[in-house]
Amino acid sequence: MKQYETVIGIEVHVELKTNTKIFCNSTTEFGGDPNHHACPVCLGLPGTLPVLNKKVVEYAVRASLALNCKVANFSKFDRKNYYYPDLPKNYQISQYDLPIAEHGYLDIKVDGQEKRIGITRLHMEEDAGKLVHQGNIVTTPYSLVDYNRTGVPLIEIVSEPDMRSSEEARSYVEKLKAIIQYTGVSDCRMEEGSLRCDVNVSVRPVGQKEFGTKAEIKNLNSFRALQRALDFEVERQIGVLESGGKVIQETRTWDEARGMTVSMRSKEQAHDYRYFPDPDLVPLVLDNQWIDFIRESLPELPDQRRARYIQEYGLPEYDASILTLTKEISDYFEEAIEHYNNPKAISNWLMGELSRLLNAAGLDITACKIKPAQLAEMLKLIDKGTISGKIAKTVFEEMFVSGKEPETIVKEKGLVQISDEGAIASIVEQVIAANPKSVQDYHAGKKQAIGFLVGQVMRATKGKANPEMVNKMLQEKLS
Repeated sequence: MKQYETVIGIEVHVELKTNTKIFCNSTTEFGGDPNHHACPVCLGLPGTLPVLNKKVVEYAVRASLALNCKVANFSKFDRKNYYYPDLPKNYQISQYDLPIAEHGYLDIKVDGQEKRIGITRLHMEEDAGKLVHQGNIVTTPYSLVDYNRTGVPLIEIVSEPDMRSSEEARSYVEKLKAIIQYTGVSDCRMEEGSLRCDVNVSVRPVGQKEFGTKAEIKNLNSFRALQRALDFEVERQIGVLESGGKVIQETRTWDEARGMTVSMRSKEQAHDYRYFPDPDLVPLVLDNQWIDFIRESLPELPDQRRARYIQEYGLPEYDASILTLTKEISDYFEEAIEHYNNPKAISNWLMGELSRLLNAAGLDITACKIKPAQLAEMLKLIDKGTISGKIAKTVFEEMFVSGKEPETIVKEKGLVQISDEGAIASIVEQVIAANPKSVQDYHAGKKQAIGFLVGQVMRATKGKANPEMVNKMLQEKLS
């Protein structure tokens, strides 16, 4: 594989978080009974006309500016003509040669190396409906059509073919998702289809300037699927070339169950979509004053927030990068430090215990029962000596399950830390008397023996003894 170079470009489709669709007033709400969120306009019935939703334009401009794109003062909508069962009009209203924005970029970091990925264009379009397959798209005997999604506003973000590995591709989409979420124009819920990726991938011998023949992998809706599909496809194409064959240009799909890409249809010739300007929609003219107004309203974006965490809170770059990877985690962190002014301690709990519990439960932080203020209160209990760091983990796990206040859990389970010198001294003396070998080892210069004795005291007190007091008393007694 070292003899070949991978070339990857990605098209990301993002559903905008408007209340109504792009050209009608049907709801964009996710779910609902099939075909209940559709109207004569989005179904393309005779005699209907589209009316552009201004909020869609605002959100598209907002996303474009956040991605460092040049917003066009003049753009237009076009009809993209093709037949597919989930496209009721037999054309899609999109933007062709005059999109709303072009020439953007975003910066990623992989293996400590920063790299700039170019963004060719960003354009607005309407979403198609959804085919509900019986199994997967390749093996299904028939499919049902749900038009609820028809006409939901999309922005399509097309990258330059600047990525050279699946790791870079994943980093690009993760960063893109974070930026879009921070702007507030989409929830980017990949599991609901709010953010979907089509990737174009090819391989070429190292040193060759011309691109190899590419394959397109459609509708990848998770970071894991994106990376696995690319890794498989790169290996497949190299295998074809190494065996003397030729890679054909085609559209493929990712089969998660089998862990492989599967051919859907040949794409050896460019599809003629017969674009032409939509006669029902006037060109879109934006003045610089409105564009600048939107630019000034942009929130703090991931890179800016990461830099502030490093400078203002003194966090390591790694912590700051993890905390700003999604807006939800970053907002949780921000709220927690309003109640407890120790950013590093909060960062440690978010990246450690909370991350572990969320991953084990298959949840994201928005579903977490522990509120930021509750995490802050638990940390204050540690500072006051009410509980130890070890007991805090037990309290935290119970908070995660029940959502109860930390102080309530401590009282209900009798987890208050033992800080009474007399009580601890008595247990220390018992442990010393019961472990003469460890005492002998300590006096012989094996200082690590004290760790064993500390453990015995903590065990005897069921983890409730104040660890600092235990260490201090043991050292005094043994000396």
